[in-house]
Amino acid sequence: MFGSVLIGLLAAFLAVVLVRTLRFTPKPQPEISEEVYDFDKEKAVDALAQLVRCKTISYNDKTLEDNAEFDKLISLLPGLYPKVFEVCSFDQLPDRALLLRWPGKAAGDPAVLMAHYDVVPVNEENWEKPPFAAVLEDGVLWGRGTLDTKVTFNGVFSAADYLISKGFQPEHDIYFAFSGGEEVNGKGAPNIVQYFIDNGIQPALVVDEGGAVVENVFPGVTKPCGVIGIAEKGMMNVQYRTVSNGGHASAPKPHTPVGVLAAACKKIEDHPFKAHIEGPAAQMFDTLGRYSTPLYRVIFANMWCFGWVIDLLGKMSGGEINALVRTTSAFTQMEGSSARNVIPPEAKMVANMRLNPADSVASALQYLKKAVNDDNVEITVLESFEPSPVSETDCPAWDKVAYAVANTWKGCVVTPYLMVQCSDSRHYGRISDRVYRFSAMALTAEERATIHGNNERIRLDAIGKAVEFYIRLMKKC
Repeated sequence: MFGSVLIGLLAAFLAVVLVRTLRFTPKPQPEISEEVYDFDKEKAVDALAQLVRCKTISYNDKTLEDNAEFDKLISLLPGLYPKVFEVCSFDQLPDRALLLRWPGKAAGDPAVLMAHYDVVPVNEENWEKPPFAAVLEDGVLWGRGTLDTKVTFNGVFSAADYLISKGFQPEHDIYFAFSGGEEVNGKGAPNIVQYFIDNGIQPALVVDEGGAVVENVFPGVTKPCGVIGIAEKGMMNVQYRTVSNGGHASAPKPHTPVGVLAAACKKIEDHPFKAHIEGPAAQMFDTLGRYSTPLYRVIFANMWCFGWVIDLLGKMSGGEINALVRTTSAFTQMEGSSARNVIPPEAKMVANMRLNPADSVASALQYLKKAVNDDNVEITVLESFEPSPVSETDCPAWDKVAYAVANTWKGCVVTPYLMVQCSDSRHYGRISDRVYRFSAMALTAEERATIHGNNERIRLDAIGKAVEFYIRLMKKC
């Protein structure tokens, strides 16, 4: 009797899994248009090259910054994009924030297109080409900022300049909001958001850097994927500290301060945060999983019973999928004695954490203290900000961005995702629930590795594609 009941339950389970898998077919993607645009691609390349030659490097120590280089870039803009400056108002707000308004046919429901024009420092000796010479060679433009994010800065301006030259006017206002201090968490973007609040401006759509068109990043999916961030993780820098009486290293106690911290580190790494297969991650799995290989499709169609597989794979391998589903903690710094034969009176280590939207600064700190469970280890949050709100996807704003992605990179699968890095767009959660993060490029793994690294460069066709994307998006606004 029991055996037959068990067989019946198993048969029912397999039937449910099979039916759900068979029904797990691709969702409708945006409509594809055959419209093409005859903008000057060489002009767009030349404009980006001129921007790259401006050494707009941000530092936490402001005395290291070259204000003349930032001023130089701003002074170039009217000459590079003359039609924009004929039609759009232009304001410079504090902390190198630039705000332009392109008047639409009707008031209300404005779009905000964002980018930042500052860049991170370089180790010039490790570059194959000078990082600020904008060398153009073999169909590639070399230089710091070509990908992050002068390409989209140029893409926004070039697209607007082209459309204005064709007599186009958007249905609603479009704001171009640019920061000169994003790389150091500057106040430029918050100042623009405050300007919007003070003037009663509530965006219907915000687009900033984030995802891209990528390949081979999702299990079992071979098609190119246009991933659009609908939220971004929060951030915490956490310090772990312990003290001792110090002393000579020849007669140590069983656990030195460094040993105590090493044990704490191991506890955190051995007990990852809980996986949250919900929100942006769930939407991504539900979209891309339908294009996956049969075995993975069984898993993604039945996350109610196989979600543990994704959890386990993330714990074992780490990487991008793991970062999508849980709060992560990466230990990055450790400090002990200044002498090799002296036990330190104090030892410290720091971890950089990225918070899943299901967690918070307070809940993460509570988890760390519980996991370490050692009164000798003082755990302190150095800097932090909460995860962003999750933006809507069942709305016209999402449809506009998805349309522009699908039509610029035909054949890609458009999907929401959770952005694991940080951007200026997180500040816009105060005034909009339609904030989308998409860097208008198709990027290989090798190209993505050059962002903030050595030999940053961009293919010339990618420069034109960025302009194309913004033309399509602006025509929907």
